[in-house]
Amino acid sequence: MAQAADAARTVILTVDDDPGVSRAVARDLRRRYGESYRIVRAESGESALEALRELKLRGDLVAVILADYRMPQMNGIEFLEQAMDVYPGARRILLTAYADTNAAIDAINVVDLDHYLLKPWDPPEEKLYPVLDDLLQAWKCSDFKPVPSTKVVGHRFSARSSEVREFLARNQVPYRWYSSDEPEGRRLLAAAGQDGQRLPLVVTPAGEPLVEPDPPELAARVGLATTPTADFYDLVVIGGGPAGLGAAVYGASEGLRTVLVERSATGGQAGQSSRIENYLGFPDGVSGAQLTDRARRQAAKFGAEILTAREVTGLEASGAARIVRFADGSAVAAHSVILATGVQYRQLPAPGAEALTGCGVFYGSALTEAPACHGQDVYIVGGANSAGQAAMYLARGAKSVTLLVRGPSLSASMSHYLIQQIEEAPNIGVRPRTVVEAAHGEGRLERLTLRDVDTGESEEVDAGWLFVFIGAAPLTDWLDGTVLRDERGFILAGPDLTPDGTPPAGWELDRPPYHLETNVPGVFVAGDARAESAKRVASAVGEGAMAVMLVHRYLEQS
Repeated sequence: MAQAADAARTVILTVDDDPGVSRAVARDLRRRYGESYRIVRAESGESALEALRELKLRGDLVAVILADYRMPQMNGIEFLEQAMDVYPGARRILLTAYADTNAAIDAINVVDLDHYLLKPWDPPEEKLYPVLDDLLQAWKCSDFKPVPSTKVVGHRFSARSSEVREFLARNQVPYRWYSSDEPEGRRLLAAAGQDGQRLPLVVTPAGEPLVEPDPPELAARVGLATTPTADFYDLVVIGGGPAGLGAAVYGASEGLRTVLVERSATGGQAGQSSRIENYLGFPDGVSGAQLTDRARRQAAKFGAEILTAREVTGLEASGAARIVRFADGSAVAAHSVILATGVQYRQLPAPGAEALTGCGVFYGSALTEAPACHGQDVYIVGGANSAGQAAMYLARGAKSVTLLVRGPSLSASMSHYLIQQIEEAPNIGVRPRTVVEAAHGEGRLERLTLRDVDTGESEEVDAGWLFVFIGAAPLTDWLDGTVLRDERGFILAGPDLTPDGTPPAGWELDRPPYHLETNVPGVFVAGDARAESAKRVASAVGEGAMAVMLVHRYLEQS
């Protein structure tokens, strides 16, 4: 690896396993860009990833990554896929031979490839530099500068510490984790005047210490938008999952002044998924975090406001306005509202589980905890796709993963492709007709009592990690008395409001409710919160887009 002396300069990184080609690439890059950029070269995917991680820790910027496709152990596409996790804003170029152009085209979906170059590219003045010039200019115009790192000091088995880490990770806020019993963690605690009894401690990029911050305070101090810029909008979208993000993208792109309000983090349940493999256009799958990040940036590009850590507690109709009230007493109004509040995982009813939540018992994928599961025995409760995706992800590093399924098999609730992957994974086991009867541990999960549903026999097993995916409950209690819901709390809309052909009580318009419209004119629902919805990412995004189309129709006739 060769490096220029000025460590403060932005980096262009190149990786090729052929030393001659590697030197030639670096030579051409230095000749054109050496005065303004630091050229770093590596001769394997692993060494390049190590270099990227070192650059990240030092806070250096990486503008462009060039990777050869044909490398042993880790090809260029596999390398770029991992490099995206370290520097998602860096522009990506794949170096290919003519025979590999199909692979390069496929990489556009896999790693959001910016360009591919055929080797050789002589003369570089015609075939290399114009491409690099355009990508560097695009990078300069993007939001490429990293936010100075937030620091989190906590304890591995602290529920609040786990919640803060998950909140920051899901909101794409870079942070560094320090254990409270390690030297650097103790130094940070001392500098903040804390003794470690109250955790976590969050140190903002500005150096401000926050002790046990709640989500709104944390969001505001780490640079997330929490306050609307206006009092009145064309459209308020409540919920930032796939349906809400889809609605925000289409609403803002079609000229509606749009604000999206999310109580925790954009992405919803889908955003916690380690791998979504059945979403159109991503044949090799995409992580929920990657899909969410792209959707959020897309919505912002079109001008949608995105508010984080704002809990909605009420909805009112006041003439032509629809008023959305927040937990802090403030409110915002709009011509129309789309309810995309999604669902949350039901709580495990087993004794001991509630007290150990965040201390070994987690709801959803909790991907920030995955590294700590390396070499451990992990249990997962649930038999739907989200549980299967988590099992495949955790199995990469865990000693064993056991799926606990109440039903007789996975086939009733899990996609066939996931079942096949689980059957082929050597360290994943499935225990059908099994439930968690109790969770045990002092300060952290240590054991589980499992019960066979058919025989009633119980068994106690050692367990430090339990991830729960047991059905979904809609987040709609705050709509009680305003919007009609079914007996399970899911929102009724369109034809479901008029089963006998008569409009719902209080409906005053001379037309029936539109397909996704609730019993309150101008208030629509999309995604998992809707009664009888498909509970799939693609359908949620589609409903978000369809709801915007119906909003336009409503506004035209109002």
